Amino acid sequence: MARTATCLREASGPEKIGCHESRDEEQGCLCCARARDAAIAGSRGRGNDMNANAEAQTPIWQLVLRSPLFRLIVLGAAMLQFMGWAQSWLDDYRASPLLSTLIQSVLGLSAIALYVAYGKFVERRDVTELSTPGLVREWALGALLGAGLYTACAVSLMLLGYYKVEGVNPVMFLLPNLALAIKSGIFEELLFRGILHQSVEDMLGSWAGIAASSLVFGLLHLLNPAATLGGAIYISIEAGLLLSAAYMVTRRLWICMGLHMGWNYFQSAVFSGVVSGSVTEPGLLKAAIAGPEWLTGGAFGMEHSIFALVFCTSAGVILLMIAIRRGHLMPPIRKRKGS
Repeated sequence: MARTATCLREASGPEKIGCHESRDEEQGCLCCARARDAAIAGSRGRGNDMNANAEAQTPIWQLVLRSPLFRLIVLGAAMLQFMGWAQSWLDDYRASPLLSTLIQSVLGLSAIALYVAYGKFVERRDVTELSTPGLVREWALGALLGAGLYTACAVSLMLLGYYKVEGVNPVMFLLPNLALAIKSGIFEELLFRGILHQSVEDMLGSWAGIAASSLVFGLLHLLNPAATLGGAIYISIEAGLLLSAAYMVTRRLWICMGLHMGWNYFQSAVFSGVVSGSVTEPGLLKAAIAGPEWLTGGAFGMEHSIFALVFCTSAGVILLMIAIRRGHLMPPIRKRKGS
C-alpha cells in the first residue's frame, strides 16, 4: 500500500510552503507532479511553435528535398540502379562464389552508405533506422527467425512425406547462395522497408506503408523466371506483413535484413529449395520435393506453400501486435498535425 508524506516547496522568499497532498514514494506528491507536467507541456508547446516557425522560414526547395515523396522518387531510383548492378554482377560471377560474395558485400555496404548520406545531408536527419548500436543482436535475431520459419515449413513437408532427403552434398555447396542472400537481404530491405514503407508511412501512416510496401514487394517477384501470380500474392501477404512488422517492432532495418537473409539462405543453401521462382541450384541437402503445389509451392518455391502463408503470416501478426503495444505505429500526417 502506498505510503503518504508531505513535501516542502520553496517559495519566493526564505519561508517554505507545505504541500500536504498524499503521494506515492516513487511518484512524488500530486501537486508537484501537476506542476512538472504543466512545465513539460509548456516546453513542448514552445518547441512546436519553434518548429513551426523554422519550417515557415525554410525555403521551399529545401522542404521539397526533405519530403518523403522526393525521397521515394530520387533515393528509390538510385537504389533500383544499385539492385540492377548487384543482379548483373551476381549473374556474371555465379561460377566464382567467393568473389561474388565479396562483390555483393561491397555493393551492399555502398548502398547502405548512400542511404545514410542521403538522410544526413539531404534530409538533414539522424538515420536511426541504420544506427549501429545493437546491429549484430538485431540482425542475428532476424536471421534466426527467418531460418526457423523456413525450417518449420520444410519439416512440415518432411512429416507429410513430400520432402525427402536423399543425401548430403559437400559443405562447399553452402557457399554459392550466400551472395544471393546478401543481395536480397540488403537491397530489397533498403528499397521496400527503408524507402517505400517509410516514405508512404510518413505521408499516409503505418497501415498505408505496410499495404504499399507489401503489394509492390510481392508484384516485383512476378519478374522472376518461374513466377506465378499466386506466388506473388502469397509473398505480398506473408513476407510483406512479416518484414514490415519486424521493422516496426524495432524501427530499424537490421532485423529485416537478417530475417530476409536467413530465409533465403536456408531455403537455397541448406534445403535446396527454389527461391521465389528464380534460383534452383542445389544446396547442402540432396532433396526430392514432390507433392501438391498448394503444400510444396511447386516451381515457385516454398513462398507459394500454405505452410509459409500460415507460419509467416502468424509471425507477422505477432510482431505487429508487439509494435502496436510499443506505440510504434504512425497515424496519417493529417492526424499528426491536428493532435
